[in-house]
Amino acid sequence: MITVNNVSLHFSGRKLFDDVNLKFTPENCYGLIGANGAGKSTFLKILSGEIEPSTGTVSMGPDERMAVLKQNHFDYEQFPVIETVIMGHKRLYDVMKEKDALYTKEDFTDEDGIRAAELETEFAELNGWEAESEAAVLLQGLNIPDIMHQVQMSELTEGQKVKVLLAQALFGKPDVLLLDEPTNGLDIPSINWLEEFLINFENTVIVVSHDRHFLNKVCTHMADLDYKKIQLYIGNYDFWLESSQLATKLQQQANAKKEEQIKELQEFIARFSANASKSKQATSRKKMLDKITLDDIQPSSRRYPFISFKPEREIGNDLLQVENVSVTIDDKKILDNISFTLNKNDKVVFIAKDDIATTTLLNVITGQIKPDTGTVRWGVTTSQAYMPKDASNEFDSQLTILEWLRQYASKEEDDNTFLRSFLGRMLFSGEEVNKKVNVLSGGEKVRCLLSKLMLTKANVLLLDDPTNHLDLESITALNNGLMDFSGALLFTSHDHEFIQTLANRVIVVSNQGVVDRMDTTYDEFLENEAVQERITQLYT
Repeated sequence: MITVNNVSLHFSGRKLFDDVNLKFTPENCYGLIGANGAGKSTFLKILSGEIEPSTGTVSMGPDERMAVLKQNHFDYEQFPVIETVIMGHKRLYDVMKEKDALYTKEDFTDEDGIRAAELETEFAELNGWEAESEAAVLLQGLNIPDIMHQVQMSELTEGQKVKVLLAQALFGKPDVLLLDEPTNGLDIPSINWLEEFLINFENTVIVVSHDRHFLNKVCTHMADLDYKKIQLYIGNYDFWLESSQLATKLQQQANAKKEEQIKELQEFIARFSANASKSKQATSRKKMLDKITLDDIQPSSRRYPFISFKPEREIGNDLLQVENVSVTIDDKKILDNISFTLNKNDKVVFIAKDDIATTTLLNVITGQIKPDTGTVRWGVTTSQAYMPKDASNEFDSQLTILEWLRQYASKEEDDNTFLRSFLGRMLFSGEEVNKKVNVLSGGEKVRCLLSKLMLTKANVLLLDDPTNHLDLESITALNNGLMDFSGALLFTSHDHEFIQTLANRVIVVSNQGVVDRMDTTYDEFLENEAVQERITQLYT
């Protein structure tokens, strides 16, 4: 359990939190949400003791241990993988090292013997004899095979280091677990494994994530950072989102009868309770939902950008034909003999073991790079708009946001009033439109790119991991905008909810061809054992 008493933080001339009082209890997972810049990661650092609050205290129960997901992937380069994981339990690791050092002494004294006996007792109490096997189980769950457990961290890829540091945080059953964006850099099987781990975790978890599916799956509560306060709400992200929207509606209808509002609330809670899954979190959440009263639901101050893509013309019968495309980069075969034909109503997600494969394919399709072999043919009625994963070169200028967007406006749209209004709907209001594009944050740049795409009026959108850098509000707005888009969509993503709600076709690409599944949802694709076996063979 962790208790927050009267915590405030003044940071860089502004107040991030004001008089926050919370209690995070065992057997619950709390999703910390808030707009970009609200201070979610900063609050986790206050909880961990990395940052001192301006006022107030953070306390845990006696002898309780906290674990934090480390963000610096290069801190453990000289250590073996298995040892790096065990370091997650500092006291156990310190006992291990001191014990080992004593046993290697040449002049082992009586005092050393007494100390060694003390350490052996503590080592056993800390479950030290099972430490390596527990660490191995965590690594295996995250797809780090046994053969890699004794290698140095410096030999791992960036993605593998992310998994080892996650295993480090999970190791030793900490009493309080703080996770900042734990699904970043994880492949789909590892995310699924982490979800199940947290569902069955019996202690306190506080997590920051932009992955809505993940928050819905693991969270029993949402901790909403809004109005410089943090308010706890029972339920997962979807429940919080709909309840805050309901609260706004009820607030706007303040003169409505209280009985009608209560009835609407009861129907809303009943709908969510009925949809609860069989997991322990969902079962306990259902019991808590039934206790919610009208006063427990509060409107949110969140602002959502307006994202809507309107193609100028419809697509004819032919969309795209890709034949025998192969690409080698730095003597490494990235794509080999890739062939598929897309139809005008396709919403296609491209998936690969390594993101370089999907990014390379989109670059080939859009003509950014030329394949070694093969052809790409677009239908004559198509018009394409592409948002790459890395578009930093587009913002390497002294242009203001207004000037930057004007480059992509038609003659009819080249008007300050129109462009300011357009940018205002994308949350660039007032003098913000005069901000230089070379100093924008990652999320602001993505909102600019989405603004550019909307002005193109293209009937084919190609998006490479478009939710990167976006907050939950912008992800939701983009998701809704693409669901309403009448053209064709080709995209990559690691966001389960994004893929599930948009894709009607899944294409897995590799250096050994493709697995192409039409007329299927993402969940159906993942649940198809035959398809998953074929993909495993493709990646081997």
